[in-house]
Amino acid sequence: MTPTEKQALKEKVQAELEGVAQEIVELEGLTKPIPPDAAIGRLSRMDAINNRSINEAALRAAREKQKKLTTTLKHMDREDFGLCAKCGNAIPQGRMLLMPHATRCVACA
Repeated sequence: MTPTEKQALKEKVQAELEGVAQEIVELEGLTKPIPPDAAIGRLSRMDAINNRSINEAALRAAREKQKKLTTTLKHMDREDFGLCAKCGNAIPQGRMLLMPHATRCVACA
């Protein structure tokens, strides 16, 4: 991976991290407990509980993505960054741009 490619990838990862951080803040607000004394109907309460469960799953996924992107940023300065962990070949730039946390090439994944 050339230094220019690595810099472009670093900028993309940082931008994604900012987006994920904003998404996490929004999802945390949506996953707050629903007070039992809130005056909403029974079906509305069930919908709210269901939506909360969906948002909790999205929050877990966003936190996992944030963790992977942070790890990727930390490993970018390593010599073996961008090389497949299994076969040692270079991971294509397109794959790295789509999945910056990828540690294997398409064939080994």
